[in-house]
Amino acid sequence: MKNYTITVNGTAYDVTVEEGGQGSAPISAPVAAPRPAAPKAAPKPAAPAGAQGAVKVNAPMPGKILNIKANAGQAVKKGEVLIILEAMKMENEIVATADGTIASINVTVGQSVEAGDVLATLN
Repeated sequence: MKNYTITVNGTAYDVTVEEGGQGSAPISAPVAAPRPAAPKAAPKPAAPAGAQGAVKVNAPMPGKILNIKANAGQAVKKGEVLIILEAMKMENEIVATADGTIASINVTVGQSVEAGDVLATLN
């Protein structure tokens, strides 16, 4: 007999399985009542609109920073190019996701980034 914990759609089940010999048919084991899965961490509260760097500009894919077109303190409009990211031999324009002022540029030219990394923040 072997004991396993199986999680289905976030609910954990403890099951016991009997080992059969050669040529035996599979044996279905009774399933115990579900036990609650481990609690998930509470989400972090969003920063207020006036907070420093409230809007984050994330890397959409892994790549290398080729050029930085904006500086901290510069006012930008939504859609304005901030950074050029090279990924798979293509240059991708990373644009401002909202109107605002650049609070920080968090990368340097030549730096490698992963998908989801924060490249810049806006106020």
